[in-house]
Amino acid sequence: MFGSLLLVVAAGISGIGMSSVGAVPERGAPGPVHGPAARPLDQIVPAPGQVRAGGAAYTLTARSRIQVEGRSYEDAREARRIGSYLAGLLRPSTGYVLPVTDRRGEGGIRLRLVGSGDRDRERAQERDRALGEEGYRLESGRGGVTITAQEPAGLFHGVQTLRQLLPASVEKRTPQRGPWTVAGGTVTDTPRYAYRGAMLDVSRHFLTVDQVRLYIDQLALYKINKLHLHLSDDQGWRIAIDSWPRLATYGGSTQVGGGPGGYYTKAQYRELVSYAASRHLEVIPEIDMPGHTNAALASYAELNCDGVAPPLYTGTAVGFSSLCAPKEVTYDFVDDVIRELAALTPGKYLHIGGDEAHSTSHADYVTFMERTQAVVQKYGKTVVGWHQLTGATPVEGAVAQYWGYDATSAAERAQVAAAAKKGTRLILSPADRVYLDMKYDRTTVLGQSWAGYTEVDRSYDWNPATYLASAGVPENAVLGVEAPLWTETLATSDQLESMAFPRLPGIAELGWSPAATHDWDTYKARLAAQGPRMAALGIDYYRSPLVNWPAGQ
Repeated sequence: MFGSLLLVVAAGISGIGMSSVGAVPERGAPGPVHGPAARPLDQIVPAPGQVRAGGAAYTLTARSRIQVEGRSYEDAREARRIGSYLAGLLRPSTGYVLPVTDRRGEGGIRLRLVGSGDRDRERAQERDRALGEEGYRLESGRGGVTITAQEPAGLFHGVQTLRQLLPASVEKRTPQRGPWTVAGGTVTDTPRYAYRGAMLDVSRHFLTVDQVRLYIDQLALYKINKLHLHLSDDQGWRIAIDSWPRLATYGGSTQVGGGPGGYYTKAQYRELVSYAASRHLEVIPEIDMPGHTNAALASYAELNCDGVAPPLYTGTAVGFSSLCAPKEVTYDFVDDVIRELAALTPGKYLHIGGDEAHSTSHADYVTFMERTQAVVQKYGKTVVGWHQLTGATPVEGAVAQYWGYDATSAAERAQVAAAAKKGTRLILSPADRVYLDMKYDRTTVLGQSWAGYTEVDRSYDWNPATYLASAGVPENAVLGVEAPLWTETLATSDQLESMAFPRLPGIAELGWSPAATHDWDTYKARLAAQGPRMAALGIDYYRSPLVNWPAGQ
């Protein structure tokens, strides 16, 4: 590494770790040739799988361009789309034109998709095939930076790594002082888990399309690939359903504490799904049933066993509502809602809730979940439910989302383990580790504390593979991790950010990085380096006292 730095200095292009103070260079002109060393290739979040540092660094200049390469017309179009996304990130701060082109040339940033068809796979090198659906290889040297991937998702994730290797000021939307230098060497990176999710509760407080889009962009930086939208609850129904229109117009007309609430039209929901897909996140919609359904019960009296609609609800207590499992109209309702939602959602998963159904008898719960799972399968989706689903009979291929915590009974854990041993896959969301609405400590103003206090170290320092091992859950049952963000106390983007960050990057690392890289002491140093980047992005993150943030952060 020392030798590499000597080469960089000799070339007069040493990099910069964060924004320099001084005059902004002329637009289109290279930045100054002095500054701190370029960020080491392994100093990113999530931690990369393999790093080989060495060789000359690359400095982006006014002459740089973004070259895209695909193995087919469709691939080239996807590569160009990602190249345009990258250019859009870099142009405001650098002031460079950064044309996106498929013409080969010297220098710049090269985005390559390789080896898709069988013939291509035979010709591709083994290291390219090993990248899989989401992996990438980033190679940096004096002549440029090349990102290689098998699939567009991998190329996109490689771009996120490139962002983090550039100075934090590259994230700003106004011209900044360079230089824009990437250290020399190679990063080869693939995810540990296929499922790396974040849940956003838009029911307790309605969140606008723009708020959700902003959160999607923030998730993408840390290679999150699933967005779970909690679309219904006691306090509000947030998606238009043509066959039951009062669900949205009436059931969506309020939220916690009162207020106007809101809902997404089908066009708006499609927009969110499309926007998430452009950031390589799959949207997983949730309609929570048979409990957490007061908004639906208030909208349609016939969904209640006594035929009387309750008033709209703006509180935060849980467990008091239930769809009427013995009524046949309930399953007409379930079929219509799932049919319409499945048609809007191109992803494979559909979440049916199933938690805290305290007002539903066990027999009714089992019947309801059996019939509802069949409807999800009927419309071509994979069932996801909170882990209480394992108290019924999960269908083949179903996924249970575990949200238990230290106080969860051994019997409940054993129930989950029994289902896992029979093939039910698990998403791990332990409430006392990754619920992003839990308070950091006693002084935290927002959030809740029913699962305890969750500082940054606690949210990071656990192993998904072994978390439920003592209960008998096999390691291969773990599909991945997800960080839920419930909104009983949260309504603005600043409030969401103060609870999600800086915990979310660590949870993303648990999902992406090899277990061998897991170490709190080294992670908190890498997390500290994210402070200027989060600040440059306008993220109102919590300055945890456990992290040695850079001066001014």
